Amino acid sequence: MTTPLLCKIAFLALVVGWYAIRIPHKRRARRTPVARSHWDLRENILLSISGLGLGAIPVTYCLFGFARVGDRATNPALLVLGLLVAALSLWMFDKSHRGLGREWSFSLELRDGHRLKTDGVYAWVRHPMYSAFWLWALAQAILLPNWIAGLSGFLGFGCLYLFRVPREEQMMLERFGDEWRAYAAATPRVVPWKAPTAKR
Repeated sequence: MTTPLLCKIAFLALVVGWYAIRIPHKRRARRTPVARSHWDLRENILLSISGLGLGAIPVTYCLFGFARVGDRATNPALLVLGLLVAALSLWMFDKSHRGLGREWSFSLELRDGHRLKTDGVYAWVRHPMYSAFWLWALAQAILLPNWIAGLSGFLGFGCLYLFRVPREEQMMLERFGDEWRAYAAATPRVVPWKAPTAKR
């Protein structure tokens, strides 16, 4: 098999791994009622844009190609690097889901009895699931030998991140008040650039 084909297979494996992690947590979370939701038209649009950039465009490229439009060279070193970043993305994705448990939501929602998570990976960053998606976008850019498919993840998820995080953090502030303020002040948003001070 050629290196470009292996790169495409590696990316598709990342997508499969993502679903394998998320589906069981999605089923469990449904058992816990939603106490507050901000799922609206804007949220649907942002999720669609993110899904286009991280899923539809790169998967279409992997399966059908873009008639060489935007193709670039690749090599085995990029394949190995992309696999390492993809593995880190899946690890962070799994840890963030496990940390939230039944309190996880696909959208901007708070569950009944929702507690502020400050342990595990949440002691290092306050949005580890977003960290995982940024790593996905990076792995996608490294793995896929096509500028359009490779960079669409950064654009698609970047839109979601830019317009969703302020609303999400406002929702957390309204729910947890000073507890959230202290946690947010001590914990980086997505890049763990300092040692955790929150209780683990």
